[in-house]
Amino acid sequence: MVNRGLTLGATGLLDTDSNRTFNGEATTDRSDSLTARIAAVVTQVLPNGYLVIQGSREVMVNYEMQEMRIQGIVRPEDITSTNTINSEKIAEARISYAGRGMVDQVQEPQPGVRFLDKWMPF
Repeated sequence: MVNRGLTLGATGLLDTDSNRTFNGEATTDRSDSLTARIAAVVTQVLPNGYLVIQGSREVMVNYEMQEMRIQGIVRPEDITSTNTINSEKIAEARISYAGRGMVDQVQEPQPGVRFLDKWMPF
């Protein structure tokens, strides 16, 4: 190939041939368990009688603020006589558990590291 007087082919200025091979194998296993009790309040009663609930709980453990939140929709008949409900009976459940503090700060990569990971991943 000639481009403005330069030969670019295999015997020219640039080598334009390439050969790549990729092989990979991976597995992922994960198991999580969270047991907690969170008080929630009814924020809305839907036309069908179902209840929209929302609740949160914060606990300070070793200078780490642990925050749990729950939101969802429950049927009144699923609420037990002790005024509780299991999370598997909450429709559209949004359950979050996060921490803020020293452990959280150490686990989050610094801005410079995030920049390098984004622009120079290998």
